[in-house]
Amino acid sequence: MLSACPPAWLTRYRGLVAGELAGLRPGRDLRVVVRYAVGVLLGCVVLVLLVGKRGELAAARHQLASVSGDWVVAAIAAETVSLLAFAWLQHRVLHLSGTTMPLPGLFLLTLANDAIANSVPGEPAVSSAYRYRYYRRRGATSASAGWTIFTILIAQAVGMSLLLLLGVLVALAGSTSTLGAGVTVIGLVIVLGAGAILIRRDLVLRLASAAVRGVDRLTRRSARPSGPQRTLAARIEGTLTRMREIPLGPRSTVTVVAIATAVWWCDFLCLVCSFRAVHSPIPWHGVMLAYGVAQVVGSFPIVPGGLGLVEGSLAVVLVAYGAGRVPAVSAALAFRIVNFWLAIVVGWLSAGLIAHNLRRGRMVAATAAPVLGGPVLGGPAPGGPVLGGPAPGGPADASGTAD
Repeated sequence: MLSACPPAWLTRYRGLVAGELAGLRPGRDLRVVVRYAVGVLLGCVVLVLLVGKRGELAAARHQLASVSGDWVVAAIAAETVSLLAFAWLQHRVLHLSGTTMPLPGLFLLTLANDAIANSVPGEPAVSSAYRYRYYRRRGATSASAGWTIFTILIAQAVGMSLLLLLGVLVALAGSTSTLGAGVTVIGLVIVLGAGAILIRRDLVLRLASAAVRGVDRLTRRSARPSGPQRTLAARIEGTLTRMREIPLGPRSTVTVVAIATAVWWCDFLCLVCSFRAVHSPIPWHGVMLAYGVAQVVGSFPIVPGGLGLVEGSLAVVLVAYGAGRVPAVSAALAFRIVNFWLAIVVGWLSAGLIAHNLRRGRMVAATAAPVLGGPVLGGPAPGGPVLGGPAPGGPADASGTAD
């Protein structure tokens, strides 16, 4: 008789990943409940719409059954290069902040981060916290880790704005409608605004520090804060102050934005290859705009990974620009199979590998400490920083150079 218990390796894997993600989930307050309720409602709407389009879905499924293997490989390769570019973006920004990490490890982190962002509610807080903890464990200071996440976030916004703006211009070139003119102006405002934030990030960090001080004062007036609360506010303000001291010159800014834009471009190429994989013509004057709109809609923190929202918005915009309904749905589904579902599977395996390596490192440190009569070489002293973290005032505390 077969046992209903899962295999030992699966139980161990789930335990490792659950332990790694423990403490990353944000608190469930009213806003989170409302967000989940809206996500469920949108899911029901999408389900009702899909039931009414069963014929088109059946045709799309038939088209997916005869995909071109070569173009599927090309789509996977484009998505892999996109993830590699994001790993290189992290490597570059960390280096600018005075921290050096090996690229293979950052690529593994990128795969895990992508899976978390696509499947865990509470984005983008959870994946950002996951990356922050990874940076800290491997020698980055709190200022370096926070500055890296902040800089990458703004650079990605600039890169997506540039791609979306180019998509609007291409769509305008093939259309006589004046509706896109307003969208173009909005795109220009977003690009200029995000670029200004990236260049004058010191001003943004000063405003954040002022906000922390203001909240701390309000807390002291309303109730006498405890020691840990005061310490937390002081630590946050100190981290923001150190983040302002990390320089980012013009040449480095251009490099970071260029790499962030390459991340989106390679992901867009995955969509183009998906069209070829399902033997569908590419609506060139609208495909880039459709991709940009789908990514913006999918970034709303309603459902994990924009499930249903990305596919629906992508197909709607593609049909509006001349693509057939069945080819548009087929290409959107093929794109999401590679971009979403395959990324989740590979990413969670990567998260398990990261957790396994972390646990093995802790076990080695624990067994080696008694033999050496003290902390393991290269490990933290008792009561010191986390495993792989720098000593206070060590090399990782240096601000680094801009270029």
